[in-house]
Amino acid sequence: MSAPVPAGADAPTRTLVVHCPDWPVTAAGVSGDEPAIVVRANRVLAASPAARAAGITTGLRRRESQRRCPHVTVLEHDPGRDARAFEPVAAALDAITPRVEVTRPGTLAFATRGPSRYFGGDDALAERTAWMAGGAAGAGVAVHVGVADGAFAALLAAQRAERREEQAVVVPPLASPAFLAPHPVDALGEVLEAPDLVDVLRRLGLRTLAAFADLAPADVLARFGHPGAVAHRLASGLDPRPLDARRPAPDLAATRELDPPADRVELAAFVAKVLADELHARLAADGLACTHVLVQAETGHGEVLARHWRHEGALTAGALADRVRWQLDGWLSGSSTARPTAGISRLTLVPVEVVAARGRQLGFWGGETLVDERVLRAVARVQGTLGLEAVTVPELRGGRGPGERVARVPVAAVDLTAPRPAARPGAITAPWPGRVPAPAPAAVAPDPEPVRVLDAGGRPVGLTGRAEVTAAPASLARAGHAPVALTAWAGPWPVDERWWDPSAHRRRARFQVTTTEGIAHLLTLESGHWSIEATYD
Repeated sequence: MSAPVPAGADAPTRTLVVHCPDWPVTAAGVSGDEPAIVVRANRVLAASPAARAAGITTGLRRRESQRRCPHVTVLEHDPGRDARAFEPVAAALDAITPRVEVTRPGTLAFATRGPSRYFGGDDALAERTAWMAGGAAGAGVAVHVGVADGAFAALLAAQRAERREEQAVVVPPLASPAFLAPHPVDALGEVLEAPDLVDVLRRLGLRTLAAFADLAPADVLARFGHPGAVAHRLASGLDPRPLDARRPAPDLAATRELDPPADRVELAAFVAKVLADELHARLAADGLACTHVLVQAETGHGEVLARHWRHEGALTAGALADRVRWQLDGWLSGSSTARPTAGISRLTLVPVEVVAARGRQLGFWGGETLVDERVLRAVARVQGTLGLEAVTVPELRGGRGPGERVARVPVAAVDLTAPRPAARPGAITAPWPGRVPAPAPAAVAPDPEPVRVLDAGGRPVGLTGRAEVTAAPASLARAGHAPVALTAWAGPWPVDERWWDPSAHRRRARFQVTTTEGIAHLLTLESGHWSIEATYD
């Protein structure tokens, strides 16, 4: 087992973490006794207690979750909603310390050195913090507190309090390495968002943090690079912040006046994007990257708002803009008692902590293309004019029909500068019985067009209970047009979906047909009625 960490410059800061489990579900207004999940990229991001009782876990595919709990409510991930709902919790703790740092909606942290002395120790501070955060979160919302040496150990302490159904868990000083040792290496993936690293560690037989911490730091750095070194420091109970972390020069702060003052998120979103790009460019010019940013806003009535945001890795321009937008959403879209009395007239981003930039993948000719920059600026302008939900991007989904396989997701919910596996062909590997084979249709009708399908004798074609056609389709008749002869047809592909839910139950069959006009259609037969669902190019 790892030895206690000695006090010193490399020792982690005594930290308190407030953790609200499955916050995206809570922010969506779902009660704990209702089975509900929040999905991102077709996988479960958060689940309500009722959904977890049915066997749904984080990371499970949407389809498998619906198989385990047919009545589960599926909600799309909305980071803005999560941040907006979490802002009252963070604001309530400003009465304890002004250095509250939000790592993500649902989790925040602050150093305990001053507050612990004022309130009479870590235990008293943890109890008071849990009471204040629970009151701000609302009745019935689970809030757990952990105190330990370092934010990582404090987060795991809060999660232990959740498992034990306790209010808080306090790890004694210098005991964090021993506390971390028996935890599985999967805990690193939750903080660093590095599932590939965790998978490799498991396959190497390093299943606990103690086994990983026992490796030589130089060997870890040589094999896994900088992400592995940070993970090793976390597992060892050391401060995860690199030793070269430092405060930047004051003149690197980016600020912008808003005239007239913005009282809606849509109006301030464009300025937030411009400021994030400006700050990122200033730091990049000096070979720096930001890990901790202070978002400051001044209103037309002189009110000053501020909130700290921290990230274990370096914040990209897109990630920085997202956090600023989330914070603006929390300030401007909150309750009437928490909103400022006037619009925001000045917005400032202050890099509180920076590290040396570790490098990034550039374009083919040595830099980011101008096309990429113009696209991001155009997206920001449209969002600022029409709203955050106005610009969407496609993502692949599981489904049987062509209209079910692609969903349009708001750009505000994704990071365009990061890889998006859900947008790549082959992202959906699970089988879908009854799915129409490739190639996919070129055009999917938003409203299927009713048609009639006739046999050689002019009689309507139907389908038996055993999914057999009553006669071979011979012609296709559209409203107001003469029947067109069919040259070929294929099918049926029958599906019987959601038979367990009377209100959502659908039983239908799909056919592929080609006409003498050289046009191929995907037809759907449901409840005795035919329609054109899609057309092939």
